[in-house]
Amino acid sequence: MIRIYGMHTCPDCTYVEEQVKGDGRYELIDIGAHVKNLKEFLKLRDSNPAFDGAKRTGAAGIPCFVLEDGSVTLVPENAGLHSRPLQDGTACSLDGTGC
Repeated sequence: MIRIYGMHTCPDCTYVEEQVKGDGRYELIDIGAHVKNLKEFLKLRDSNPAFDGAKRTGAAGIPCFVLEDGSVTLVPENAGLHSRPLQDGTACSLDGTGC
């Protein structure tokens, strides 16, 4: 099963969530729903090099995908999904340039 960490207030996360509804191959974990989920995600983010680029740019690093082999990626395509189209225009970055 592929675990997906995200939040319902993140446009990239909701785009991914729509793709996996009803698909038992994926488990959605909303890091905003409970502090336990947030701590689990932060432990992963603090220790995994897959987040290095996100941290450098000030991104949260969600959606995050933990694949069945335990590897971590921030690329939906690596989990068999599609990224949100850039022309969507929705932003969640502090500077309004994206997510």
